[in-house]
This record gives sequence, structure tokens and C-alpha cells, in this order.
Amino acid sequence: MATEKQINVPRMKLGSQGLQVSSLGLGCMGMSAFFGPPKPEPEMIEVIHHAINSGVTFLDTADIYGPYTNEILIGKALRGGMREKVELATKCGFKYENGSFNIVGDPAYIRAACEASLKRLDVDYIDLYYLHRIDINVPIEIAVGELKKLVDKGKIKYIGLSEASASTIRRAHAVHLITAVQLEWSLWVRDVEEEIIPTCRELGIGIVVYSPLGRGFFSSGAKVVENASEDDFRKQSLPRFQPENLEHNNSLFERVKDMATRKDCTPSQLALAWIYHQGNDVCPIPGTTKINNLNQNIGALAVKLTSQEMAELDSIASSVIGDRYQNLTDTWMHMETPPLSSWKVE
Repeated sequence: MATEKQINVPRMKLGSQGLQVSSLGLGCMGMSAFFGPPKPEPEMIEVIHHAINSGVTFLDTADIYGPYTNEILIGKALRGGMREKVELATKCGFKYENGSFNIVGDPAYIRAACEASLKRLDVDYIDLYYLHRIDINVPIEIAVGELKKLVDKGKIKYIGLSEASASTIRRAHAVHLITAVQLEWSLWVRDVEEEIIPTCRELGIGIVVYSPLGRGFFSSGAKVVENASEDDFRKQSLPRFQPENLEHNNSLFERVKDMATRKDCTPSQLALAWIYHQGNDVCPIPGTTKINNLNQNIGALAVKLTSQEMAELDSIASSVIGDRYQNLTDTWMHMETPPLSSWKVE
């Protein structure tokens, strides 16, 4: 099993502006939000420290995770000399008001959100600061222009976008070089391959992959929601995990599991290896709350796939059913912003 091997996590260049990160990151969202109740803080700090000590130094969070509590958790974990060992990424763009999240991208909000994140994280700067989603009421040039000011002030080092369309990426990149685009990409999410990935590569933008294991599906198939709490958002609202789609999709997982057995690795390692094989500009950031699962994710670096095995995996996953989100309006497909000329300075 690849889990039994001692793996050195290599470093990689993310984007073209000088940022270097571990080639495997750690998504921290599930420690505090969305996948059931928040996990015990001491245990999560232990997971984060284990990741850093194992070479997984690229940590991903956002202000809405909790909301706010995940950034506080990361801040606590980075005390005692850990800050300089990591590349810290967080995000703004979702404003929490009256129990719901609204996409906001005006300059005043971005400034305030960054200052609040710096305080919760208890750090002087953020390595990579993303627009979590694109406010379609604000020209992207205005939002990125404000992020550029934060770079100039030393509050953030590099700028990223998440779930941005190809044209939005181009317009943003013309204002200030974009270091990374975060997107969902996995065996069962392939919609970014036609336009988004080629655009990033043309412009020299790094690709950060969230949910590379299909939100845990490629770790244990249908069991991931069968064993989940009732407030887990996969069980509540993600179409691929709903009963009308889950049985069919689980049959795909069983085929991946059979292939993993032949490869002497776990299904999650096979799914992660598929992402690793997409290129040296791709950094997956699978989330986990367990040290054993983190070790498995590191072990996936040792899994080598032939072109025929890649094609076999492509074929297996091509028949997934159900959208990736219940509401696709918050994805890159609907993230176009108005022209700069429409913006009125108040």
C-alpha cells in the first residue's frame, strides 16, 4: 500500500510571481463547518501540526468557514513559530448577514474583510488571498484593483480567484497578475477542462484544486453520506449525494475501488493520483480531519498511473449523474461582471 511508504512532499511553483508551496495542500474547511458539527479544536490543531511536520505546508481556509471560526483555529495552530513554516491562503467574497451568505466584492468590503481575517488568523500578512466568489455587480477590475492595493501595503503577497470564468480571469490578470485560480476538479468534475484550465496555463496561473476527492466520495463511496450527520451539507443539498443519484454513482466508486485494489492503493489515493498526473502546475488541497487520512493523501504521491490507467479512470467517471451544486449560479459558469465603464465612484 502507498500508505506504508515514507514520502517526501515536493515543493512546487504556484503561478509565475514567485510563490512556492507544498505540492499537496490541506483544506481546513471541514474542521469547522459544512461537514457536520465542528471537530474538537485540540485534535484539529494536532492534524494541522502533523501536516506541517510532514511537509504539507500549504493551508487553505476562508472567512466563511464557521463562519470565522476556522480562521481562528488556524491562527491558534500557527502560534509558537509555525507561521513562517507555512503558505497561508484565505478568502473573502461571501458576506455573512442575517443567517445567510451573500456574494460581495466592493472595495470597502474587501478592505474590511482582509483586516478581519488578519486579526482572526493573528498574522501580519496573508500569502495568498482569494476572491472566494465573483460579485457580478462589481467590475472585476475594481475588485482586483483593491486587492492590488492590499499587495502594495504588504497585507497580502499574492492574489487568487475562485470559481472565475475564463474572461473574468483574463480581465483580472490585466489589472494585477493572478497567482492562482482555485476550482473544483476531480474524477467526477470535469467542466473546467475546456476553458478554465487552458486559460490558466496560457497566462501562467497556478491551479489549486478543491474537493479533489469528490467531497469525500472517492474515499468511501456512498458510505460517506450514510455515516454523515443530518446537518452535513452533502446530505442536505448536493445532488450527486441524493438517493436518486447515489446508487448509480456508488457503482462508479466500486469500479474505482477495484482498480485501486489492482494498484495496491486506496480509492482516495487513486483519485488524488489522477489529479497529480494532470500537470506540475496543479496543487490539490484535499480536506481531512484525521491524521491517517492525511497520511494516505501524502501516500498518493507515490502512485504512478499509465496513460491507459488514466483513460480507464476517465471512462469510469464519465457517467456520473447529478449536478455538482444544487445552485450553479455561484459557479464559474455565471461569474461574468459588468464592464469597468459601468462603475460609478461614489
